[in-house]
Amino acid sequence: MSLPLAGRRALVTGSTRGIGAAIARMLAAAGADVGVVGRRGDDAIAVAKTLGPRTAAFAADLTEPSHTEALVLAASDWAGGAPDILVNSAGTFPCATLEEQPLAELERALQLNVKVPFALAQAFLPAMRARKSGDIVTIGSVADRAIFARNAAYSASKFGVRAMHEVLRAETRGSGVRVMLVSPSAVDTGIWNAYEAELGTRFPARGEMLHVDDVARAVMFALTQPAHVDVDELRLTRS
Repeated sequence: MSLPLAGRRALVTGSTRGIGAAIARMLAAAGADVGVVGRRGDDAIAVAKTLGPRTAAFAADLTEPSHTEALVLAASDWAGGAPDILVNSAGTFPCATLEEQPLAELERALQLNVKVPFALAQAFLPAMRARKSGDIVTIGSVADRAIFARNAAYSASKFGVRAMHEVLRAETRGSGVRVMLVSPSAVDTGIWNAYEAELGTRFPARGEMLHVDDVARAVMFALTQPAHVDVDELRLTRS
């Protein structure tokens, strides 16, 4: 059985549910040692147990900067430095008109969708540069390039993280560190539960959405390319 990621350690934020959990499962099946990160420690432990013995669980409420700092220290200890793979999947999806959007939700979106990926990349990049290897993957969105009504806070954060990645690619080119953005259209996850009444009208019906494994396969495709191949960006839509 081929295990293309055997011996590699992967830290996946937001990996107790949805897209992050699917990515964690697929990385573990490919042989990676996976660090599961969730807001609740019990949830992270439960998911880690399903992935086999080569996993670790980290509790971190990434809306709190101090938790991000603690995660960096704990993950560095687990990985013996920077992880081989960092997947930024944690995020939030506020949806309201600009006039109605609470500023606290904008701040939360910027924290989870931009500041956390920025902080983790900043923390782990020096060690990745030193060893001339490492993969940083962030889950973007169709809304990091396309504009939709009631998406001011969400799109602002996703446009921001896309810009961060484009800069990071320019700064890491030729270093051995690969930076990848995977941007899907609507994916059938729990984020839509709050908008169930609008599915099939304002938003796609669940049957018209991508599946979490579709995104996980895209991440796997990028990660399993030869070291000299950078998959800068993947955009996924439902056919």
